[in-house]
Amino acid sequence: MEAPKPVLGQVHDYPGCLIVVEGTDGSGKSTQLQLLQNWLELEGFGTCFTEWNSSRLVSQVIKKGKKSGRLTPTTFCLLHATDFADRQEGIIRPALQAGMVVLADRYMYTALARDVARGADRDWVRNTYTFALIPDAAFYFRVDVETSLLRISATRAPKFYEAGMDLGLADDVYQSYRIFQSRVIEEYDSMVDELGLRVIDGTRPIHDQQSEFRAQVRDVVAARFGPEVISEMRA
Repeated sequence: MEAPKPVLGQVHDYPGCLIVVEGTDGSGKSTQLQLLQNWLELEGFGTCFTEWNSSRLVSQVIKKGKKSGRLTPTTFCLLHATDFADRQEGIIRPALQAGMVVLADRYMYTALARDVARGADRDWVRNTYTFALIPDAAFYFRVDVETSLLRISATRAPKFYEAGMDLGLADDVYQSYRIFQSRVIEEYDSMVDELGLRVIDGTRPIHDQQSEFRAQVRDVVAARFGPEVISEMRA
């Protein structure tokens, strides 16, 4: 008999709203989330921002592990899951309980994409994140790998782990980046229908992306707080 598929995440019933952005490096998601946060605060919403690999408990351990070059795909997964759990219990859950709009720059979907792209078993990774709160909306800013690489390379060379150099995919960091990030994009794309990621074309002008982002977030906020709360919100 085939083993049952993991149930991914737990529905929250807190008064706050959890909005997540995902995408490859260079997708522009962080810029879009910052613009959204500024807009929400101007409209009177209390916001709370959290980002991937920022737990005080774990982030320095991950940083040292990267510098040593000894992180395996399994170690990567477990350390990032610990970082995520610490932030969920110390930042995300309390902010949702307080009725805030929580804005997460990367969420569990980052692990589901990157760890599987590194060769970790898909079901094992998903079982690791069954404790995660399901967001009210998760947005995936989709760009192709060449656009991602072009944007990254405009300011710096791809980083060792960012390019998947630990996997021995290619000797050249740029080619390794293409191979690894293509795998990451493939994993993200596979989650769109299955896990309900909302796709926004990350190659469009910033203003156009933000307009679409805000329009969808208005609906999400209305569903959580009630339509009367957003009746006066500007586009």
